[in-house]
Amino acid sequence: MTLSDSVPFVMARRPSEVPKSVIAQLNRGERETANLAEGLAMDLVKLAGNAVPHAAKAVKQAVGGDASYVAKMKTIGETLRDELGLDGVLERLADHPADKARSWQAYAIAAEPGLSIGRRLELIRLLADDHHFSVREWAWLALRPRVIEELDLAIGLLTDWTEDDSANVRRYATEVTRPRGVWCSHIPALKEEPQRGLPLLEPLKTDGSKYVQDSVANWLNDASKSRPDWVLELTSRWLKEGNGSPTARICRRATRSL
Repeated sequence: MTLSDSVPFVMARRPSEVPKSVIAQLNRGERETANLAEGLAMDLVKLAGNAVPHAAKAVKQAVGGDASYVAKMKTIGETLRDELGLDGVLERLADHPADKARSWQAYAIAAEPGLSIGRRLELIRLLADDHHFSVREWAWLALRPRVIEELDLAIGLLTDWTEDDSANVRRYATEVTRPRGVWCSHIPALKEEPQRGLPLLEPLKTDGSKYVQDSVANWLNDASKSRPDWVLELTSRWLKEGNGSPTARICRRATRSL
């Protein structure tokens, strides 16, 4: 069941406003979250137990009661990989109705030992292009540490993603490499040397998708916190080149903190 197929619901703005009936559906894995408030209101451990019953005990033992939301998502994904193996997780959760359940695949992919960064990106591509916003976010959050480990190689591989037909895939290339990012560790190398990200930024400076434009602008805004000179020089050059309204919008948003 997808969100559009579910019973009428109240669009809550805070976790405390989410109806108990909606939380029950989310915990059973019968529907997707409508927004962040619903995601924060649900019980991830209960969802994992319903999605993979035989792993319920292991998940409950692994997840600490005071762990952060991101830590819980990571722990559950890694625990499911331990219990089912990577192939088992991908087979079990690929088409699961719950967005959070599908998202655990990303952490299983990130946790699998011995995979090259290229293979991890291949496996995570479907999640990067998932129809649900939450899955797309967890896809880059989960793989970001692996990208940082092999940054230049990852940037080289992600350059091909900037030419993909899907705006979701194109956006992933910049979102996973943002120098600062949200809910995640920073990338010191790109804070100090943002020019290393140009292979991803240059192809997207004229992208027609606002979803992609916002990611490119946020990437540059991150960089402007430590290298404002570089960001101003780059955006000035882009504007002088006369690349059109998408570029102008990116440059305006990229320099909003300067």
